[in-house]
Amino acid sequence: MKRLWSLVIALISMLALPGTVMAADTPAIDTGDTSFIIFSTALVFLMTPGLALFYGGMVRKKNVLSTIMHSFIIMAVASIQWVVIGYSLAFGPDHGGLIGGLNWLGLAGVGIDPNPDYAATIPAFVFMAFQLMFAIITPALITGSIAERMRFSAFLAFILLWMTVVYAPLAHWVWGVGGFLRTMGALDFAGGTVVHISSGVSGLVAALVLGKRKGLGKEPMAPHQIPMTVLGAGLLWFGWFGFNAGSALGANGLASVALVTTNTSAAAAALSWMAVEWIHRGKPTVLGAASGAVAGLVAITPAAGFVTPLSSIVIGLVGGVLCYFAVSVLKGKLGYDDALDAFGCHGVGGTWGALATGIFATKTINPSGADGLIYGNAAQLGIQATSVGVTIVLAVIATFVILKVVGAFVKLRATSEEEEAGLDLSMHGEEAYPDFLGGGFVPTHITVSKQVKSAAVNPVTSGHPAH
Repeated sequence: MKRLWSLVIALISMLALPGTVMAADTPAIDTGDTSFIIFSTALVFLMTPGLALFYGGMVRKKNVLSTIMHSFIIMAVASIQWVVIGYSLAFGPDHGGLIGGLNWLGLAGVGIDPNPDYAATIPAFVFMAFQLMFAIITPALITGSIAERMRFSAFLAFILLWMTVVYAPLAHWVWGVGGFLRTMGALDFAGGTVVHISSGVSGLVAALVLGKRKGLGKEPMAPHQIPMTVLGAGLLWFGWFGFNAGSALGANGLASVALVTTNTSAAAAALSWMAVEWIHRGKPTVLGAASGAVAGLVAITPAAGFVTPLSSIVIGLVGGVLCYFAVSVLKGKLGYDDALDAFGCHGVGGTWGALATGIFATKTINPSGADGLIYGNAAQLGIQATSVGVTIVLAVIATFVILKVVGAFVKLRATSEEEEAGLDLSMHGEEAYPDFLGGGFVPTHITVSKQVKSAAVNPVTSGHPAH
């Protein structure tokens, strides 16, 4: 009887063995990592409403709602595009190092189990959602360059095409398994090339194609609500902890490094922008300090998980100075109308950050990264410069083509009369600050000419000369 019982136990053990091996081979979900990335996802999501306030405060009061609408509606457009096709193109199985396949179209094959190629301890759905937040805020950054003059219908078409033709391929090149820039060894911890250079350069191209705002240099265009902008900057700074620390994709030591370097760079850039503005203009402004903090956050983004806190101080200090002169000097000399300085902060700051990663990166911080120039690996700076150049070429060519294609079907720019009335009224039929008699809604049958006659004159307020 004992022998028979032993035989039964042995057979049960043999039958159970394959299941045990399979379980060991399956990536295990870590609840701590998952909770951290879900929280980081929420933080990054909050950045886009923060950006809406940051941009909304810098425009004239007749355009504040249209400016906020740009960021807000992108949250909806990008969320659908990413689920249907964007995520598959960016992170799906590689095709020649250039694009992901359509294997995950509509999130087919993406579920609650981890994908060890990207994040082995969190559900694939969570990784997808985290990456979605980057796909949302990136095109929203572009809107700072085209504020106060682009027609809403053209804007929607442009954003949808830009996400598909520019953002998804670039994300695959840099972050996707098999992407050629990733294979080359380009370092971009949280989006210096993918997010900031692409949006900043695309914003500049869009500003040049659309042309200058009506009355620029002849009419007051000072920010209408600086406290709103500072609140937006604070929300961006807050959300950026999820943006950068969350890019460690786990509640681990690397996330703590990214947290510290992010905050340190932002602080350094706020101080350096304020200092150089004080010297250059004679007075420090709160708008300048807020802009400097954003510039520092942009600059540290590609380097956050690769550099030391001391290096992040240098990155922030230099980033604040470079972005200040791009906004206050370069724009005036070249004469382009980057309305809210998307290129000056994100294009310039992102370029500096990507190159700085090639200078200051060290494997003592992140063994999965690479040493940079000051740690004896000059080649890494060359790789970073290549990734910057490739990003700029893609953004310039694709953005120009997209705008021309969209422009062939719908009018890109508001008419002079619509601009004079303000896009809040002419595009959306509402006002941010209505009088008590008029209310906040304007019926769509009211003509623009009547809106122009009834529109309130914008007050002349003091603000940062760059805006």
